[in-house]
Amino acid sequence: MSAPDGARPVLGYVPGVYDLFHIGHLNILRRARLHCDELIVGAVTDEVVELTKGRRPVIPLVERMEILESLALVDRVVADDCTSDKLPMWQRLRFDVLFKGDDWQGTPKGAVLEASMAAVGASVVYFPYTHATTSTLLRQFIEAHG
Repeated sequence: MSAPDGARPVLGYVPGVYDLFHIGHLNILRRARLHCDELIVGAVTDEVVELTKGRRPVIPLVERMEILESLALVDRVVADDCTSDKLPMWQRLRFDVLFKGDDWQGTPKGAVLEASMAAVGASVVYFPYTHATTSTLLRQFIEAHG
């Protein structure tokens, strides 16, 4: 999906919480990097995570962003203060493609996301969700053994 010679570079965007950074996060970033010329990662703010998931992340936003910024795969990190509606982020960044885990694919929220992105000429590309290791499982393990 990278731009052919002389064409405008493909700008990719991958939003997420990225709490308790793990292999699933790394997998989606690696895959996204292969499909764009510039990769922007949106770390969802603590307030939005609390609003949408009912709890704050274990790792605060500033620290999650610092971890993401240290990765060579990532060109830029921004704070994502939007819920599942990513149109405001598109208006700020004007990305060409948004990357998500395939746990969104075929769901009502995925359909809404796809429609809103299509309306502005952006596409949504899904990558396999890593089920073996998730932030939720890590949090449960920590709580059970902490």
